[in-house]
Amino acid sequence: MLHVGLDLSRRRLDYLALTEDGIHVDVGAAPPDADGLRGLAARLAAHGEPIAAAIESMNGARFVHDTLERCGWEVSVADAQKVRGLAPLATKTDRVDAWVLAELSRLSLVPAIWLPDPEIRAERERARFRLYLVRQRVRLKQRVHSTLMAWGTPCPLTDLFGVRGRELLERLEVPEPWRSHVRTAVALIDDLDREITAIDQGLRRIAAEHPYVALLTTVPGIGPVLGYTIAAEIGEISRFRSPAKLTGYTGLCPRVYQSGDSDRRGPLSKHGPRYLRWALIEAALGASRHPLYLKRYERTKRRLGHQRGPRVAQVELARRLAHSIWHMLTRSQPFAPKGASVALAA
Repeated sequence: MLHVGLDLSRRRLDYLALTEDGIHVDVGAAPPDADGLRGLAARLAAHGEPIAAAIESMNGARFVHDTLERCGWEVSVADAQKVRGLAPLATKTDRVDAWVLAELSRLSLVPAIWLPDPEIRAERERARFRLYLVRQRVRLKQRVHSTLMAWGTPCPLTDLFGVRGRELLERLEVPEPWRSHVRTAVALIDDLDREITAIDQGLRRIAAEHPYVALLTTVPGIGPVLGYTIAAEIGEISRFRSPAKLTGYTGLCPRVYQSGDSDRRGPLSKHGPRYLRWALIEAALGASRHPLYLKRYERTKRRLGHQRGPRVAQVELARRLAHSIWHMLTRSQPFAPKGASVALAA
């Protein structure tokens, strides 16, 4: 068998092929498009051996994976951070990176990541694009607020973009080009509102047929759209052997530094999809007002003080929700507080 390391960049794909004994048999570069990848597969097929390849996770790696697997290769997508941990390098070039990946493949040490199927990828894209539009809308609103502050016109309203807020913006007296910029921003906000509303309606229709969303919406703080986002980011719950595995995947657990008698906790690891972390924090904000969690949430806030307390309490509650979600989806049961007739970890 040949073991091929692939290092992808914007304009080319560097590769290095090794035999089972670690002997270099081919090295070079190919265009990272469909024709270039098929040409690479044809070139290495001349050796007459099955091929196992490894490529670091990055934008475009999935396309390389799918194209080469259709050519008969066995391709693993490696976690880039874990690769650097396994093989720290004094000299780092594209060819060296390809050699490291080929060696990891030869030694069966590739820290491969889970790849969602096309259906789950489509679900994630729908939810992530909605979040992208929401963030653009937030940026535009922040820009309008900053313009008002810059010209000594603080906003006296809770919603600057409601009916009364629009009247205030119409009467706004600021010089050009700021005035026209505010008008353009408001028009773009209206366009984004329409797009987001249409996407929300579509997500609610799709969520009604999703097997996880009906269960997730029984959790305090989770509605259909947020439930769909969480379900899409989790993918298949069966790939997590325990609630701790799911919680670790969210990246909401602190880093651990242990050496001898020293045991310290650092900042959040933030591994895994950031969209799942965002969704769980949003769910925690809603759940913090539920009677089941309110006392614990307020107690944590008071214990840690005004500055750190709210954020830490939200993260702690998000982890608890992740535990509950694992039990719910694994058992196909709705949310139930601890001690209820259908006891789930809550």
